[in-house]
Amino acid sequence: MLNEKDLKYIEEHVEFWDKLTDTEKQLCINNFTVVNYKKGVNLHGAGEECQGLILVRSGELRFYIMSEEGRDVTLFRISERENCILSASCILSNITFDVLIDAEQDSEILLLNVDTFEKLARENIYVETYIYKKSTDRFSEVMWAVEQILFMSFDKRLAVFLYDETVKTKSNIIKYTHEQIAKYVGSAREVVSRMLKSFESQGILKLSRGTIEIIDKDKLRAII
Repeated sequence: MLNEKDLKYIEEHVEFWDKLTDTEKQLCINNFTVVNYKKGVNLHGAGEECQGLILVRSGELRFYIMSEEGRDVTLFRISERENCILSASCILSNITFDVLIDAEQDSEILLLNVDTFEKLARENIYVETYIYKKSTDRFSEVMWAVEQILFMSFDKRLAVFLYDETVKTKSNIIKYTHEQIAKYVGSAREVVSRMLKSFESQGILKLSRGTIEIIDKDKLRAII
């Protein structure tokens, strides 16, 4: 059962909310649920049924694909106040690959089940438009991730990641392990560690256990 805080969050973060009829709003309210996931839990795996529309209230989720050899490639991450429809990919007829989702932190989400989301998309043009807009935005991020892996040298990829993190968190302190960073940039931990040590020797950053401190942003940007 949703409480007043849940309802307010939905109203503020479902972009098509004011385009719904009163009946459609009530349908959403009846079919939204609050779900909590611990860090490291898989929300959605290959071959599993669609979940629906995800709204992140706290925490962070990672969306990725997995090769037959077991190598995963991070497509993008979403955090507080963001949402994603790729967990409802079954209503997007042109999506032919499995998107996996992990909780990167303890996370709380509001989930609109896929049957309700699909019904709204069929009956409300604004919801349908929202789906196509969101899918376009997310696929732009996917293509950027693929472009980086295929065409960008690793030092630039790592520099882009580190710089984007400082902008995102508004802090020069990045609290990720080398293993986590390797997942995000599509490389091996050993390669990440070597490049970080190289950046450290250049006076760009300082390494400590589980923490990276950016000490010269200008030098970091110069690599990009």
